[in-house]
Amino acid sequence: MKILNIKTGKTALTIAAFSISFLTGCEKEELLEDGSLSHVQESEASAAQGHEHVANQVLVKFKAGTSGDVRARALSRVSGRVQEVILTRTMERFGDKEGLLLVHTPMAALEAIGKLRGAAEIEYAEPNFIYRHHATSNDPYYTNGSLWGMYGGSSSPANQYGSHASAAWAGNHVGSPTVVIGIIDEGVMHAHADLQANIWTNPGEIAGNGIDDDGNGYVDDVYGWDFDGNNNSTYDGTNDDHGTHVAGTIGAKGGNGTGVAGVVWNVKMITAKFLGRNGGTTANAIKSVDYITDLKKRHGLNLVATNNSWGGGGFSQGLYEAINRANAENILFVAAAGNGGRDGVGDDNDKTPHYPSSYANANIISVASITSSGAKSGFSNYGATSVDIGAPGSGIYSTLPGRKDASNYGSYSGTSMATPHVTGAVALYAASNTSANAATIKNAILSSATATSSLTGKCVSGGRLNVSSY
Repeated sequence: MKILNIKTGKTALTIAAFSISFLTGCEKEELLEDGSLSHVQESEASAAQGHEHVANQVLVKFKAGTSGDVRARALSRVSGRVQEVILTRTMERFGDKEGLLLVHTPMAALEAIGKLRGAAEIEYAEPNFIYRHHATSNDPYYTNGSLWGMYGGSSSPANQYGSHASAAWAGNHVGSPTVVIGIIDEGVMHAHADLQANIWTNPGEIAGNGIDDDGNGYVDDVYGWDFDGNNNSTYDGTNDDHGTHVAGTIGAKGGNGTGVAGVVWNVKMITAKFLGRNGGTTANAIKSVDYITDLKKRHGLNLVATNNSWGGGGFSQGLYEAINRANAENILFVAAAGNGGRDGVGDDNDKTPHYPSSYANANIISVASITSSGAKSGFSNYGATSVDIGAPGSGIYSTLPGRKDASNYGSYSGTSMATPHVTGAVALYAASNTSANAATIKNAILSSATATSSLTGKCVSGGRLNVSSY
C-alpha cells in the first residue's frame, strides 16, 4: 500500500511584522502580542524539532528596497551564495518585484539562520524543507467492487461509506471539460488509457518548437512543468506512480469501458511535478503553486483547485504566501492530513501542526482517510479543528504506469488517496455550479458531509465526503 509520511494540521496564524530568531534550549522564545510564535520562529522551531531540510540551503526574503550592498553584507555573515532567485510571474502580479532567494551556505542551514537573526533588512529566513511520500507493500487488488470509494447507499456493489459518486453519475453529473485541476505531486502518465482524454494541454504552446509561446517563463510546457528536473517532461516512467494514481482517483475517464473511473469523468488536469526520487523542496513547491496560479490568470482557465497529497517539514512563510496567492485567485488547496499512525491511531494535528494542510489559509481543505467499513484509517491523522473532512483512503484502486509505458492499475492506501476524492468532488461541484467561488465550494463540500461516528470530534465536519447532491 502507499502510505505518505506526512503530518499535517491547521493552526491559527498571526500576520505581523517579525524578526529573525533561532530558538535554542537556552534562549527565550520571542512572542507576538497574542502569545504565539512569529511565523519565522515557528518555522525555525519546527526545523529544530527534526523536520528534514536541505543541509546547506536557506530561503531568504529581504525587505523591499534593500540595496545590493546591504544584501551582500547580510549574506556574507553566512558565506552565502545566491543559488537561485525565485521570482515567479504570480509573485510579480501580486506586487513582489524582488522575490525570494535560495541561498547556498557552507554552514548547516539552522546555524546560518541563527546568524541571520535580528537583521533589520531581512523579512524572513527559513530552511528549504523536504517533502516526501513513502511506500510500503501494495494492498491486494480487488476483482469485484474494487472502487468502493465511488459507491454509496444502494449502488451496486453497495458500500455506504464511499463518496456516493455513483449517485451523482446516475443523475448525469459527471463533470465538465471546462473545469481544470492542478496536480502538485510526482509526474502523471498523460498517455494512460484512462487519463489521456482528461489531461490538460496548454492552449498557448506549440509543442516542440523550443519557444516559450505563452510567455510564462517555461518553454514547451504542453502538459505542465517538472520543477524537480527543471524541464517540460512531466512523466518520467514508473517512478511517477504516485502522481498517476492520484490523477486516476480525481479524473480517470468514466463510461469508456476501460479500467477505472474517477470521481469526475470529465475534467482537465495539469501536472506540476515537484516530487522526484529524493522528494521535493519548499523552493520547488512554491514555484509549483505559483505556476498553477499564473496559468489560471494567464489563460483564463476555470481552474478551481490543486491536489496536494504530500507533506513534511515545518512552517514555511514562503509556501504559506504562495497558497495565499492561489486563494486570491479562487483556487482551493486540497491537502492530505497525513499518515502519522505509528501507533495505529494517527497523530492529532490540533496538538502538533504539520504541513502543508496545517496552514491557516482559507482555501485549504484538509482530508483524513477512512476505510471501507467507515472507520478512520489507522494511519490517518485527525484534528477536531485542524482537519476538515474524511474520505476513502484505504485500499483505493486507481491508475498506475506499467512497464514499457503500459497502462496499469493498482491499490494504494494513505491520506494521499483520500485527498483526490475531495479534489474530484470540487471539480464535480464546480461543473454543476458554474458561478461558485472557492469559499462557496469549500462550504458545500463540508456542509454536505455525512456524519460518521469514527470522525466525531476528529475533524471539523465530523463526517465523510458525500457528493450525491452535486
